[in-house]
Amino acid sequence: MAASTEAPEPWYLALLGFAEHFRTSSPPKIRLCVHCLQAVFQFKPPPRVEARTHLQLGSVLYRHTKNSELAQSHLEKAWFISQQISQFEDVKFEAASILSEFYCQQNLVDSAKPVLRKAIQISQQTPYWHCRLLFQLAQLHALEKDLVSACDLLGVGAEYARVMGSEYTRALFLLSKGMLLLMERKLSEVHPLLTLCGTIVENWQGNPIQKESLRVFFLVLQVTHYLDAGQVKSVKPCLKQLQQCIQTISTLHDDEILPTNPAALFHWLPKEHMCVLVYLVTVMHSMQAGYLEKAQKYTDKALMQLEKLKMLDSSPILSTFQVILLEHIIMCRLVTGHKATALQEISQVCQLCQQSPRLFTNHAAQLHTLLGLYCISVNCMDNAEAQFTAALQMTTHQELWTFIVTNLASVYIREGNRHQELYSLLERINPDHNFPVSSHCLRAAAFYIRGLLSFFQGRYNEAKRFLRETLKMSNAEDLNRLTACSLVLLGHIFFVLGNHRESNNMVVPAMQLASKIPDMSVQLWSSALLKDLNKACGNTMDAHEAAQMHQNFSQQLLQDHIAACSLPEHNLISWTDGLPPVQFQPQNGPTTSLGSLL
Repeated sequence: MAASTEAPEPWYLALLGFAEHFRTSSPPKIRLCVHCLQAVFQFKPPPRVEARTHLQLGSVLYRHTKNSELAQSHLEKAWFISQQISQFEDVKFEAASILSEFYCQQNLVDSAKPVLRKAIQISQQTPYWHCRLLFQLAQLHALEKDLVSACDLLGVGAEYARVMGSEYTRALFLLSKGMLLLMERKLSEVHPLLTLCGTIVENWQGNPIQKESLRVFFLVLQVTHYLDAGQVKSVKPCLKQLQQCIQTISTLHDDEILPTNPAALFHWLPKEHMCVLVYLVTVMHSMQAGYLEKAQKYTDKALMQLEKLKMLDSSPILSTFQVILLEHIIMCRLVTGHKATALQEISQVCQLCQQSPRLFTNHAAQLHTLLGLYCISVNCMDNAEAQFTAALQMTTHQELWTFIVTNLASVYIREGNRHQELYSLLERINPDHNFPVSSHCLRAAAFYIRGLLSFFQGRYNEAKRFLRETLKMSNAEDLNRLTACSLVLLGHIFFVLGNHRESNNMVVPAMQLASKIPDMSVQLWSSALLKDLNKACGNTMDAHEAAQMHQNFSQQLLQDHIAACSLPEHNLISWTDGLPPVQFQPQNGPTTSLGSLL
């Protein structure tokens, strides 16, 4: 710690001991810790001690105080002095890493990049730091949405790890690159890369926790790839493997022997974070498939786990997991007829986004989309249009864009007087020609929207063609909600055409499926149809039973509608620009009517 070959001076050890004692006190006594470290400079220490002390001071000030100028000064001195000293790698590269992290936090990204590039350039003989710095610079580029540069760096890292004999770290670099390629929708490059990763992961023999964590990473990429493509049925084998894999990890002990290769001293995610991530992808699958009670169960488990973790861990990824979980459960609540709860959870997402500018940047479009869906559920169509329009301006993500456009088209159909805007949208999501994304689910939904429009226009044969296409696609991938919606709309068409038997054949399974999901709007619609069908067929008892069901569903929806519109958070429907409002004015009462629900 002091001169290169001499034992540390007693004064230095004493000051360092005091500093560490104050830093680790409960609560930490940071001011006294800083005083002890600053006292080191009074003794005119040798360069190694000087550089290390600047690093320690910079780290403490950066992580525990708001004195950013002083933190920056110490970290820059640590980086500058340590570069002049040979065989001083740990201090040198830790200084570069923390200084770059500091610059990024201060939005000085252009200052961070040259520091990391220089550190990468001079760290090739220090495998651990070379790999870590490559990951750090790749992450910086990824956060800037420069995914090409990030992928290039991860490719460099993978080749370096191969040369250094660490297949484990090579797999980590390649899987990270695969994740970015999936984000870029470069599917022709993703498939061979994931195949190579699969081979590396299965063939690698090493630390059991590291092997299983690689398998979790690999399977999470596969599952999210399937879900992005809307292939809810096809994903099931991968999802089952992933769930088995996380169970295996939870039985393994962390006290495995550390790798002997310094290039392999990495973990993808802590075990507890992986557990939450597997819950998260399970929720995503359950929501897409229409198993909403299952989605609720896993969301509750994941959120409980997150609350425990956030007490001990300030990692930003936990807030990201929390927001994505809430986004999915909000959509579930709107379907199951719990609008008031959904609105309060939307407000919770707003609060999380207020705490993190990056989180807001990444989730603003989703937030406005959720508000748009809420507005549809409470029949505020003008607000729904404004929310979806705001969301479209904020996203470049093709799947989200297509989802928003599909829902905006449904708003225009319900309004009935927006023909020009509607046809302009429908041209951009034509399921028969140049559909903008490869998602099976979104393409099936686009057919449904066409069927809905044809139904409202009285073009029943055309509507039946579109809806049968939706049914064929949704049955192929177990998309239960789309199946239920298509069946009830077909039932409605057959009823209008006077074909009561065929109508009944559609409405009864629609009702059964809607009850299983449960989808409150489809249950309301189905019960109304069953009431009219049985009445037309002279089945008085069945008609009375269906009328009673319809009355019950109407009452539940009306009560929830009034509760939601009375909440102060209901005012969020007017927010379309900038950061979400911090406080909400209470409502005097509901300002919207329940309206006819489809």
